[in-house]
Amino acid sequence: MATWRNINPVIEGKLFLGTIEAAKSPRTLSERRITHIVSVGTEPIPADNPASGIRQLRIPIEDVDYADLLIHLPAACAFIHQALSNNGVVLVHCVQGLSRSAAVVAAYLMYSQRISATAAMEAVRRAREQVWILPGFQEQLVLFELCQYNPHPNEGIYKKWRQKIERQLQK
Repeated sequence: MATWRNINPVIEGKLFLGTIEAAKSPRTLSERRITHIVSVGTEPIPADNPASGIRQLRIPIEDVDYADLLIHLPAACAFIHQALSNNGVVLVHCVQGLSRSAAVVAAYLMYSQRISATAAMEAVRRAREQVWILPGFQEQLVLFELCQYNPHPNEGIYKKWRQKIERQLQK
């Protein structure tokens, strides 16, 4: 059994997927020359402080099936794309680096390589074998593709999905 790491490369030297420990470790960040962090969740990390010199995008969602990650995916993809275009190195993390952050990385691969949700999730799992994306986030990745990578509040597919979620939460 391979030991699970706090951080794994998805695109060698460019895009990493990891845990909150990776995001909190100055050594991990400096060794990999991380310039940008996408934090999926609400837990504080040192990059929250602008003085850290690391650019950060925060997606404050919980690790539950009904959390709306979908609406945040265009901004996350744009942030990662811009960082990589400017020779930045990006870490995408949640607490364990298994579900939320893995879904964001999969969305970026879909957006940048125009691949299916299934192909993107397989690519992420090859990079970090313990990845287990919650079914609700898997569904949102499929919807991300159906929305042509641009879900927004007035978009039909997104609206229908939100209404379905709201109904389930009222039960």
